[in-house]
Amino acid sequence: MHHHGYAWLGEKRTFDKESIRRPPGQAPTPTSDPDVHDRHREAVTVFPASDVPPLQTAHWLRKPESTVRGTWDEPKEAGAWLGLQLTEFAPRFASAQDREATRLVLLVAAAVERLAWGGDVSLGHYLRSTLFHSVTVVTCSPNRGSPELPCPVRRTARSSPS
Repeated sequence: MHHHGYAWLGEKRTFDKESIRRPPGQAPTPTSDPDVHDRHREAVTVFPASDVPPLQTAHWLRKPESTVRGTWDEPKEAGAWLGLQLTEFAPRFASAQDREATRLVLLVAAAVERLAWGGDVSLGHYLRSTLFHSVTVVTCSPNRGSPELPCPVRRTARSSPS
């Protein structure tokens, strides 16, 4: 078991666009609404290459290796990276409560605990603008929620935090 880190910073309106955050499902029938065909076509085209966070945390494992920001064998290492991400963006969080150092320390401690038993961690914060920051750590090989998903990182390409 190991953990992959993912981070995204972008416009809230992009994050809200569900069709690009959902992997393509079963193709619509010929009698489906044109909107359904459009959403499916967009999912097929955009989801696999997009770095926008997926609706389901485990679906990060369906994204290309290039979206992985770091890979760690130990939950504490992944938690340290998560803490660095939160610390970097905390001054820009829209909510004063979200910026509190004690809260951030508790979030990281809870994340390490969750990763230790094979869970995933997904956090998101509105920034003081129209931006949204998402940071995620996904447990891999296997993922507890979606054990059928393969690891996106070649074993020889395992990386440390970037």
